[in-house]
Amino acid sequence: MKKLFYLIALLVSVSVSLQAQQEAHYTQFMYNKLYINPAYAGARGVPSLTAIYRSQWIGFEGAPQSILASFNGPFLSNRVGIGVNVSHVKVGLQRDFQGSLAYSYDLVAQEDVSLRVGLSGSLRSLGFAYNDAQPLQGGDLSVEDERINDYYGNVGAGIYATIMKRYYFGLSVPRMYSNVIGLSNANATVVAKEFQHFYGMAGAIIPLSEDINLMPAVLLKYVKNAPFDADINLNIDIKRKFTAGLSYRMGGDGAGESVDLLVMWQAAPQFAVGAAYDFTLSSLKDYNSGSVELMLQYDLKRVDGAGGKSKKKNMTNPRFFM
Repeated sequence: MKKLFYLIALLVSVSVSLQAQQEAHYTQFMYNKLYINPAYAGARGVPSLTAIYRSQWIGFEGAPQSILASFNGPFLSNRVGIGVNVSHVKVGLQRDFQGSLAYSYDLVAQEDVSLRVGLSGSLRSLGFAYNDAQPLQGGDLSVEDERINDYYGNVGAGIYATIMKRYYFGLSVPRMYSNVIGLSNANATVVAKEFQHFYGMAGAIIPLSEDINLMPAVLLKYVKNAPFDADINLNIDIKRKFTAGLSYRMGGDGAGESVDLLVMWQAAPQFAVGAAYDFTLSSLKDYNSGSVELMLQYDLKRVDGAGGKSKKKNMTNPRFFM
């Protein structure tokens, strides 16, 4: 009976979550902008690899798990950027795979001001692993022992601006077309659809001393017919080596969805490790042990030509800003 209650609670909570947010979210959004904004491609000026793993509601069977790998950097010139995202989201029996390509162009390209516009194309595989189902009583003939998939294409757009290398803001819509998704017959009167998710982001670096910087950031999320949502973050950077902070995520059915702890360590000039832990605030807090994220980020060297010779140069832009 207890397990049945947990299952019902999970289904209800996932239904509420999908009304507000069909796309996966990540607590470390400030290091993961390409996933929701194609205009971010190439903004840091160096080729960069990022990988994030997220396990939500630890201890809750069938809870969301997601993994994301991305690459972005300049292409031929610093005004042009390209990016690639590959992600996998697992919720119960649902299996969601997505790949996307992004292109951006800097309309301004000044020393202290940058304004990039970006476009993306994506291909999504949405499926259900019925062969992984565990019926409550023996074999359930209503559930076929198979895995089914359907495929959907989409396009996205965004803008991303930086000012004086200390402030940034962006607006984006990762999926602009409302695909009809899910499994339904020709006589269905109600169908599931992809809805446009509108994102707004902003952040800044505020120097407190020579070695300490305060870094506020916010991610705003809006979907039609769903409550407005936001992640609000405040990090402190120490000597560009160690970053720690707190986030608050709106939503849920209580004081919010979660309060989150974040840390990041610059292990080497081009390599960083990050982690986040979410304390659940919603009614599911009594049935899980929170959520955890792990992040790896690596910046590749770039080659600059000078006087007919090539030389390798490490990144010069601060990681935590971009």
